[in-house]
Amino acid sequence: MKKATWNGATLAESDATVVVENNQYFPPESINKQYFVDSNTHSTCPWKGVASYYSIEVDGKVNPDAAWYYPETKDAAKNITGYIAFWKGVKVE
Repeated sequence: MKKATWNGATLAESDATVVVENNQYFPPESINKQYFVDSNTHSTCPWKGVASYYSIEVDGKVNPDAAWYYPETKDAAKNITGYIAFWKGVKVE
């Protein structure tokens, strides 16, 4: 079971994560949505597509753009469409 935590809160927990480029991607249904705030940030991966971001907010503290996902992917990354990955100090274990 993989678990993502930040600032003492469990952001996501699942035994169905997918590893891509050393990142654990969590299924969308495994996240605790109350901590996720939509961001206007986007980035592009040549083989996955355009990523969207969430900022994480826990107990009044904000970690900007600390989670990302691909709402639509290119064919090579179909298995992570909608799945969420973390960085910027979010601990995944």
